[in-house]
Amino acid sequence: MRIGVLSDTHLQPGQFLPRSVWEALDGVDLILHAGDSVVPEVLADLKALAPVTAVHGNCDSWDLQSLPEREILEVGGVRIGLIHGNLGLGRTTPDRAFSAFVGMHVDIIVFGHSHSPYRVWRDGILLFNPGSPTRKRREPQASMGILQIGQGEIKAEHIYFE
Repeated sequence: MRIGVLSDTHLQPGQFLPRSVWEALDGVDLILHAGDSVVPEVLADLKALAPVTAVHGNCDSWDLQSLPEREILEVGGVRIGLIHGNLGLGRTTPDRAFSAFVGMHVDIIVFGHSHSPYRVWRDGILLFNPGSPTRKRREPQASMGILQIGQGEIKAEHIYFE
């Protein structure tokens, strides 16, 4: 299964994801959005490509009632924890994301908030932040992620945009 991973899109009404993001998402089976979509239209548009699972972020005032703070889903026998990463215990965003799923037996934790791509294995769990495809902040390039899950393997990659 091929999964598109986004976070921190921060679009305003009337704005759209860049064409390069749509091209990178072509053919995905599922899309995960780790919060800060900011406007609900982003998720609605993404649903035209594939099913979407999303959580709310600290800038998502519109969806605090409709989207959960965190989610766990199982895909191809792999348990994925999805969270924005702004809340919880820890000094860094990866630490907060990791602590949010302690004892929940997840294989992957997808998070956002920092806008910084991150891919590190910790205690047998893949911590994966796709970065932001629209607000790169201090990063040299905007980014998103692709997870591939199948036959007992987990592959994670970042896609970078100019």
